[in-house]
Amino acid sequence: MNDVSETFPIMAAEGYEEMSGNGELEESSAMEASEDAASPPAEMAEMSEETGSPAVAPEAPVGPDPVTFSMPPPAEDEEGEFPADFERLWKAAHDNPQDFTSWTDLLQYCEQESHITASRRALEAFLTRYPLCYGYWKKYADLERRAGYNNKAEEVCVQGLQAIPLSVDLWIHYINLLLGTLDMNMPESPTRIRSVFEDAVVAAGLDFHSDRLWDLYVEWEKEQGNTKKAAAVLDRVLKVPTQLYNTNYDKYKEHLNSQEPKDVLSPEEYEELRTLCRQSQKAERAEQAQEEEEERPPGEEEPATPEGTDTEELMQKMREQVLVRRDKVYQDNEGEVRKRWHFEDAIKRPYFHVKPLDRLQLRAWHSYLDWEIAQLNKDTKDPQDPQQEPDQAASEESEVTAQPQEESEEAAVSNDDHRVRILFERCLIACALYEEFWIRYNQYLESQSVDEARVIFKRACEIHLAYKPNIHMQWATFEERHGDLTEARRVLEALEKTLPGLAVVRLRRAALERRAGQLDQSEALLREAVDESTDKPTLHAFYSVKLARLLLKLGRNPSRARRVLQEALEISPDNDKLHLNLLELEVSGDPSAEAVQECVTRALAAPLAPHTKILFSQRRLQFAEDYSNSIESVLSVYEEHQKLLKELGGTKREAENGDEDSEKMSKSDDGSAVAVSAQVPPTMPHVPITTPPPPVMGADASSQAGYGGYGSWYQQPQYGNYGNYGYQNTWNYNQGYYPPS
Repeated sequence: MNDVSETFPIMAAEGYEEMSGNGELEESSAMEASEDAASPPAEMAEMSEETGSPAVAPEAPVGPDPVTFSMPPPAEDEEGEFPADFERLWKAAHDNPQDFTSWTDLLQYCEQESHITASRRALEAFLTRYPLCYGYWKKYADLERRAGYNNKAEEVCVQGLQAIPLSVDLWIHYINLLLGTLDMNMPESPTRIRSVFEDAVVAAGLDFHSDRLWDLYVEWEKEQGNTKKAAAVLDRVLKVPTQLYNTNYDKYKEHLNSQEPKDVLSPEEYEELRTLCRQSQKAERAEQAQEEEEERPPGEEEPATPEGTDTEELMQKMREQVLVRRDKVYQDNEGEVRKRWHFEDAIKRPYFHVKPLDRLQLRAWHSYLDWEIAQLNKDTKDPQDPQQEPDQAASEESEVTAQPQEESEEAAVSNDDHRVRILFERCLIACALYEEFWIRYNQYLESQSVDEARVIFKRACEIHLAYKPNIHMQWATFEERHGDLTEARRVLEALEKTLPGLAVVRLRRAALERRAGQLDQSEALLREAVDESTDKPTLHAFYSVKLARLLLKLGRNPSRARRVLQEALEISPDNDKLHLNLLELEVSGDPSAEAVQECVTRALAAPLAPHTKILFSQRRLQFAEDYSNSIESVLSVYEEHQKLLKELGGTKREAENGDEDSEKMSKSDDGSAVAVSAQVPPTMPHVPITTPPPPVMGADASSQAGYGGYGSWYQQPQYGNYGNYGYQNTWNYNQGYYPPS
């Protein structure tokens, strides 16, 4: 474990080459580079071809579903008490599980103390939180192996591969562990090793950097004396676009030239080529014999050649024919590599790290995914398009032979879909902490399988993004959209336990119950939030407004809604939102001048800002104009409003004309503008240039002029600003929570 004792994190997944040269993690890069250099050729792993024939390994059921992995039960304390500083470091890591440095400090300390029980406990907790750190899975397996627990070491590797099936390095480590612990003299041992190799290439063989895994597989088959199986593996990797595709072809040619064709080719292909080459050779010999017969002396016979003997010339012709066929496959694969090369070259950090990726790296992953999905869509829309890429068509023909055309097309689309999924999985190793990629993968899978899309949400929310509320809420929306209200409730409840006090989560829960027809439960959730937030006046007012609106709009119970707002005002008398919503309740219901007057009087007596008080006075004036039964009451309210303007520094002229001076306007919380000029109001009211209302009988001229002024002022844009007031704008809670549509 000394190879990482002084590093920050161990990276997960692929690419020693990139890791050692990215310039971001020098210590970790040096460690990984040295580990790679010290590895024998057998530790070089590659991703497997999707057309391979996977074998089942009951003792190592590694699948592509990382969410199914679970840590083993903690081992019993075999060494007594923990080291002195263990509890302190353990508490620091658990108090702040998102602090990666606390975890690495704990793991480094356990390693230095060489305490197996403490190391087990720390590694199990750490890998539950950060399962993509493949280096620590390797360290955990090595810990068990050094302690003599080979079975536990295998279990650790299997659990790691369930969490990160694309880790070429972890597959290699697992295979080397088996090679070092199994008795290869037992007949079942080679079968098991081959089965694990098949699992490895099926799970990780399509990775662009998977050449090491394929090479390890080939070399092992050669060591077992299985030259045909080694050639079959090389045949498969020739169709996979990998970084070392040309080296793989050179290895195939070398293997072919060093063996007899019958020891390399399948029996079917061998017989086919043998017959073809024999016929060609026979035709050449017949032509040559005819020429020689003319020159042969009379009486001399043609030398006989044994019929069943394969001459070296025939073997060489067969090799040439094999290479002609393989060269076409190689050219097609080279075209696929060229298409992907610049995308792969743009990816500088293909492994997991808690440090954020720069914008260029995120864009590179998005571009790569866009291209791969576009390739799939092109094949899906028109699989028989004559303009189809020639190298892609040839690849399909070489991978799926002796099948009807329809099956070939379906296999090609399935192949491309598998490539898209592999690329998503690779992306989610490097970008595991970015919600956008999980959501994009979910959207890709949802059209194919709701269950597979659900697994993506489960992996993201329960392992990697436990403290990101947006993706949890999208998961709940996903479940609700597909009719699983129970799971949607569970997701939101779990999120609220993880992030208590987040208002948007409680509102989502209440909205879910409302849409489900459980209005009582929705009210109960909001009522509970109101009761629990009495010590936080702003939050209490927010929940009170939400509850009141629910009771008013859906419960059709204005009295209960009024009581909620009034109780909230006892706690927060200076909260203008509560006053505004209470006023809205009174105005929108049955017209009651007494209720509106009481509401406005309460607001004017409260410690509110001057412009807010003016707003309430304006609203009362509008209500009087709309619903009052006598002009005297309207004039009375108007005079009170003018008096308030004078007291708060406004001018009657500005109130009548709606004059706006940018240097004398103050913005209210809801966007309305109210004049607060300190100028002395004129002695005579200003008569606006509008048609005055008809004279009011029984009223004096000054009153008529004043009311006429009010009538015109009422239509000015200044009063129209009241339309902007309200909780929708001033209390727009969702701006910081909901993801962009």
